[in-house]
Amino acid sequence: MAQNQLKKLLGVGFGVAVTIGGTIGTGILRKPGPIAQDVGNPSLIIAVWLVVGLYALIGSLSVMELGTMLPKAGAWYVYARRAFGNYAGFIIGISSWLGSVSAMAFGAAVMSEYIGLLSPSLVDHQKLIAVSILVAFVAFHSVGVRLASRAQEVMSVLKAVGLLAFVIVCFAVTPDTNTTLSTDTVRPLAEGGIWLGILAALQSVFYTYDGWHTAAYFTEEDVDPSRNLPRSMISGVLLIIGIYILVNLALLYVLPISTLAGSKLPAADAVQLLFGPGSAQVVTFLLMISIMGIINAQIMFNPRVIFAMGRDGLFFQFVTKVNDGGTPINATILTALASILLILTNTYSKLSDIATFFFVLCYAASFAALIRLRQTEPELPRPVRAWGYPFTTWSLLIASLAFLIGVVIGDFSSSLYAIGFIAVSYPIYKLVIR
Repeated sequence: MAQNQLKKLLGVGFGVAVTIGGTIGTGILRKPGPIAQDVGNPSLIIAVWLVVGLYALIGSLSVMELGTMLPKAGAWYVYARRAFGNYAGFIIGISSWLGSVSAMAFGAAVMSEYIGLLSPSLVDHQKLIAVSILVAFVAFHSVGVRLASRAQEVMSVLKAVGLLAFVIVCFAVTPDTNTTLSTDTVRPLAEGGIWLGILAALQSVFYTYDGWHTAAYFTEEDVDPSRNLPRSMISGVLLIIGIYILVNLALLYVLPISTLAGSKLPAADAVQLLFGPGSAQVVTFLLMISIMGIINAQIMFNPRVIFAMGRDGLFFQFVTKVNDGGTPINATILTALASILLILTNTYSKLSDIATFFFVLCYAASFAALIRLRQTEPELPRPVRAWGYPFTTWSLLIASLAFLIGVVIGDFSSSLYAIGFIAVSYPIYKLVIR
């Protein structure tokens, strides 16, 4: 086969699995505490999760048009380049890649922390463990796409079943004294009051939902993207929304809002409250499965961004090599090396803070690309059209831009890193890539 040709091996089952696996990570089990601290009201907590879920669902309806119209590896990069040219494609492609590289480094680092919790003798070797995790995933993926996709399906099923079991246990085992949802409130601790608290909560929830679009990265490898992408995205996003809302309701059912707001790992606290000391290790094990699933998805989809860029002459050509198993092997190795560098230099945490900025920037670019391509290339075949266009797409674009502005206002120092990258991207584009 040609060195830069991906194989058509994937279907709707993988699409749903990679949507769930690429989205549900540690966030749903770690973020409810900080979110409760930010907004302080159970109704607002559920509302924030629902609002971002609705954003992801409507966003998927727009991305389905782009994905079936341009069924190529790379997702956001492909859409931005087609609509706005090479430079815009370069910025969005690198933004997408950097955001996911930092997220993958964060995931491997967190997984090493949980391994240390289960085996205290390994606590002093967490960096080595995190690096070893990424090396092991690269070796696993070098076997081929078919094996990696099957592993993704298995891990996504285990993850979903584990979270649903957690929900059932919370409602079934809760003592009689906690038989209703918590309705008390706490004063939001976010500096600036409730509105900045809601903005901070939205930023946290956006991070946990990132991945709703993951199936779009694999349309080039899908045996029938026009049929499978819509099914994968809609089914996957609806399942994610349902799981997130149920987990939050379960936590609010078990833990008083004041306790939830002060918890760093509320799922573990809830299980420990129900079953006593030591039982929280069950949640730690579930977290490890979740992290494995999301790293597996990230190390599948993120290399395909620079693979697509390299194929178009906007990145180094060596990343276009595809091995016999269908894996863009050099792009996968480079992606893992970038994450390892962040782990060794302890910079992944800062990049993770601004990853949401990069993610939402990519969302905004894709919605703008859809609007642009409707105007400039109306003759392109569109097997699926965005529902509610132009109202829904314009609304999503405006919401994305408003959120980006809010992030800059709310966390200007972190946002400077992202803004700085955009500012220096043109000379990099001109001197290095071209």
